[in-house]
Amino acid sequence: MRNTIPQGIFITGTDTGVGKTIVAAGLAAQFKKSGFDVGVMKPIQTGCRSRRGERIAPDARFLLEAAGVDDPMDWVCPYRFKTPAAPLVAADHERKTIDLGRIAEAYRHLASRHRVVVVEGIGGLLTPITPTVSAIDLALLLKLPLIVVASTRLGTLNHTLLTVRWAQQAGATVLGIILNCPRPSARSVAEKTNSQVISRLCPIPVLGTIPFMAGVSVEKGCLGRVRTLADYLKEGLHHLGIKLDS
Repeated sequence: MRNTIPQGIFITGTDTGVGKTIVAAGLAAQFKKSGFDVGVMKPIQTGCRSRRGERIAPDARFLLEAAGVDDPMDWVCPYRFKTPAAPLVAADHERKTIDLGRIAEAYRHLASRHRVVVVEGIGGLLTPITPTVSAIDLALLLKLPLIVVASTRLGTLNHTLLTVRWAQQAGATVLGIILNCPRPSARSVAEKTNSQVISRLCPIPVLGTIPFMAGVSVEKGCLGRVRTLADYLKEGLHHLGIKLDS
């Protein structure tokens, strides 16, 4: 196994609901299975539930379960909002302020404890965190390379190419693209060809395509087949010099 895994990876998406949490959880589970000390982070989550005075962040809990770690929730998910909206909107609605310094400090704690930290972003790269800061700024602050998660559905060509181009113009390193099927559906022409067309039009490698995984529910905390995710990404990960046991 070549030890070329970066200290951290930032999982971003072309949009919300494309499967960032599933991909992040699957990669974390496979890092752990391959013998790497892995940590996870969801810096900001909106749409949290409240239970006994505690804000429950389903994405963060899903990541923790996949990685098999018990780091403090204030490190894993420093900002947890009840309002289901972009961080800027949720923070304004709840009269809170998001401090990127607090997020960076939490990441440093996790990075000092683990060999690699899988960080899941929120929404797409231009999702606003504050009036002057978006998700791409957070990735750049943490100095993490990106993996872009895109849906297999119609429209992903535009979304994926825009995301990659913007990330590169902002100065971020994009390691690769992962296509994810977030729901069962008939295989349209677009769904059958998206991977090949992106590979033709984009200099960033497509690391693989993940099929719809029945029984996986982030909201219910059901991991299902998430731990087998690397089976669909072996060739792409090897392209990056990352060899995960399966």
